[in-house]
Amino acid sequence: MAVINRHSNSSSDGANAEYGKKEYETGAVPVVDHDGVVEYQDHQHLHRGLKSRHITMIAIGGAIGTGLIIGTGKALEQSGPGSILISYTFVGFLVWIVMCALGEMAAWLPHASGFSGYATRFCDPALGFALGWTYWCKYIITTPNQLTATALIIQYWCPPDKVNPGVFIAVFLVVIIAINYFGIKFFGELEFWLSSIKVVVIIGIILLSFLLAVGAGPGPATGFKYWKNPGAFAPYIQKGDKSAGQFYGFWASFVNAVFAYLGTELIGVTVGEAQNPRKTIPRAIKLTFFRILFFYVLSVFFLGMLIPYNDKRLAAANKAKTGAAASPFVLAIDIAGIRYLPAIVNACILLFTFSASNSDLYIASRTIYGLAERGHAPKIFKWTDKRGVPVPALAISALFCCSAFMNAAQDSTQVFSYFVNLVSIFGLCAWISLLVTHIFFVKARHAQGITNEQMPFVAPLGIWGSYFALFFCVLIALTKNFSVFTRSPKYGSFDYKNFITGYLAIPVYLICIFGYKFIMKSHRVRPHEADFYTGKEEIDREEEAFLAAKAAKGPQQEGKFYRKFVSWLF
Repeated sequence: MAVINRHSNSSSDGANAEYGKKEYETGAVPVVDHDGVVEYQDHQHLHRGLKSRHITMIAIGGAIGTGLIIGTGKALEQSGPGSILISYTFVGFLVWIVMCALGEMAAWLPHASGFSGYATRFCDPALGFALGWTYWCKYIITTPNQLTATALIIQYWCPPDKVNPGVFIAVFLVVIIAINYFGIKFFGELEFWLSSIKVVVIIGIILLSFLLAVGAGPGPATGFKYWKNPGAFAPYIQKGDKSAGQFYGFWASFVNAVFAYLGTELIGVTVGEAQNPRKTIPRAIKLTFFRILFFYVLSVFFLGMLIPYNDKRLAAANKAKTGAAASPFVLAIDIAGIRYLPAIVNACILLFTFSASNSDLYIASRTIYGLAERGHAPKIFKWTDKRGVPVPALAISALFCCSAFMNAAQDSTQVFSYFVNLVSIFGLCAWISLLVTHIFFVKARHAQGITNEQMPFVAPLGIWGSYFALFFCVLIALTKNFSVFTRSPKYGSFDYKNFITGYLAIPVYLICIFGYKFIMKSHRVRPHEADFYTGKEEIDREEEAFLAAKAAKGPQQEGKFYRKFVSWLF
């Protein structure tokens, strides 16, 4: 096996050296630089430059966003503290199953084609086509939405009558394009530090919430008094049967919880650029359970102690678009009478949205690269520069992100919000597709005699866990916008706009699947025909090159900050 190490002084055997030289000149074998980055020079490969600490912190960062620090306020008002504790815990369990299913496939074949590649290879090319394109559409809308959020957050210090939000949108868009263009090493290091800040902030918020709940802050202890009055379960529908209203509130919390967790699966997009992925990816995914338990469950548990669901100030905070004014945790700080913290939290939320927009653009570019790699997108999007950056894929994704400027005009903001609602369900469709693919994957490897012992990582709950999670993900997807049928407090009659934008994504997704099958005449992949090995040898070479370079350098440790202050937490 030919492996080229730029910094190795040792000589190999003549035949192998000559073979390695020829392959190196054509860019066909991996080259390892002094940082352990596995590179190719053929302009067709991503470079494996994400270290173990990068992968771990990106996985954490993907699970922490504005959905947690802001979206929980809406969930509390609609559903009550008991409902959100149950729903966030249960949906967190579903997310863990999804991540384990993804981890089993990614550890066996950590290929750059990502989600769509697994669906194409193990289930049906039509599913891979639909999953890849709809997932890309989700992120070319989510990215400008995050850019708009950053502009709105800055209004805390700079009102829009002084500086148009479009100016800040342009600045942040240029910055995230530059970060993604500089290469995977720069992106990974920056996201590592941003995610580290996220971890510190959310831990600080959880500890402060605990102290306020037990009376260690300026005010008295709240304990569980709001669970008793006004109660643990809020009636989402104020008129009619109270029990029915409370059930609607309970189910609404599941919908809110799902969309708070969306983005956790982004770790699956990084597998094509992870160093030693068969170890780093399973390690990051195994930690998902503890991140969910610590960050989400504890956060909503303490939040339910601090604010009653019927507080008028909570309703006012939920009407705010974003920033500190929209965060229920900031409201709890205000109620406790702690000064200056809201401005600090607003700055932290700004970092959250900036990090989210940066990683969302990364996901969009790598998703369309994966589509091109599988032949589902023009080949130009597979081209990479000498740093392994898919420049055409990045350019087309960034071009669509210019839709963020729609929000600079007030009359377009409502249209854009409906557009976001239209594509947001594609994130849930991605979970469903991953679970379906995992079910096919497990059946195929059993049919071909690949045992659990041969697998780098196996989902603990196996195929039955995927069936369980699939049922509930489909159920939540079908009931995502149930409020249009129940005459919610917000609308006095049937809300057809919310209905159309909330459910149109499902037929679009199905049209992509069946349209591809009809035009391309694709067939479902039978278990005994599934391809488990194409491309595996190339990944084995990359892993061998990385491990050889690591052995040549001797024992290395991750950065001191990560080792001393972050890694021990997990």
